[in-house]
Amino acid sequence: MSNHRLHDATLCAEKIVRDENLVLPIDVLALAKSRDILVEAKPSAAEGVSGMLLRVGDDFAIGYATHIKSNGFQRFSIAHELGHYFLGHADTMFRGGAVAHESRAGFSSKEQMELEADYFAAGLLMPSDLFKQEAGRHSDGLVAIEKVAEKCQTSITSSAIRYAGLTDAAVAIVISKGSTIDYCFASRSLRGIRGYQHPLKGSILPRDSLTHDFNQTTSNIVDSKRSSDDADLIAWFHVDDEINASEEVVGLGEYGKTLTVITADLPDEDDNDDESNFSL
Repeated sequence: MSNHRLHDATLCAEKIVRDENLVLPIDVLALAKSRDILVEAKPSAAEGVSGMLLRVGDDFAIGYATHIKSNGFQRFSIAHELGHYFLGHADTMFRGGAVAHESRAGFSSKEQMELEADYFAAGLLMPSDLFKQEAGRHSDGLVAIEKVAEKCQTSITSSAIRYAGLTDAAVAIVISKGSTIDYCFASRSLRGIRGYQHPLKGSILPRDSLTHDFNQTTSNIVDSKRSSDDADLIAWFHVDDEINASEEVVGLGEYGKTLTVITADLPDEDDNDDESNFSL
C-alpha cells in the first residue's frame, strides 16, 4: 500500500478546492454537476455499501446510500465517488464491461483505490488550510473537532481523523466497539512522545480507561452520550513518562461504536516533529 499515493489523492482534492475557489462547506453536488455527473440517493440493501459510481459510455452517475441518516456520512460518500472519478480509477473499475462499482467509504476498506478515494474525500470536504484555520479558533480536542465538523458538514468521525492528521496538538482519535479498538489515528506530536507504541486494530482497550467503562453500557452508544475524565497515557500508549491528558468519549449512535479523543498536555520542550507520521 502506497502512502505517497494516498497523500497525492488528498493533494488532488485540495487543488480542486483552490483552483475552483470553493469555500466551506464544499458543495459536492455542484461540483458533480459541473462535470455532468448525476447524483441520486439510493437505499442500499448491501451491508456496508456507502455508494456507487456508474458509467455508461462516457457518462457517469453517483448513487449514495441513505440507510445511515447522517448528512456528513452521505456527503463523504458522494465525495468518495468523486474521488474515483477525479483520480482516474474508472478504467480499472469498469474493465471487462462492468457498469457499476460499489464502495465502502469511511476508511473501512483496505483496498488501495478505496483508500485513495477516502483520502480524496477528506481533502475535498476538509481542505487542510481551511480546516486548520477553523480548528485554530477553538480549544484542542473534542470542541475543535465538533466545530469543524459543523463548519464542513462532515461526520464527527471523519472530522476527528482529519484533525489528528493536521493538528499541532498531541491528540489521538480512537474508534472502539465493546472492549476492542477498531483503529487509532495519532497526531505527529503524540507519536513523538518517548516510548510511544501505537494501538493496533483488535487490541484490547485499557481496562481502567473511561472508554472501557463507557462501552459496557449499550445506551451510552445508542443514545450518543458523552463523558470525560483524565487519561493514562502509559496505559493507552506505553509512553515512558507520566503526562497529564484528557479522555473525551462520545457514543456514535446507529454506528454502534465509540469515538474517543485523547489530548495530552505537553510542555513546549517535549514537542517534536516526527516525520514518520503520515497525515490525511
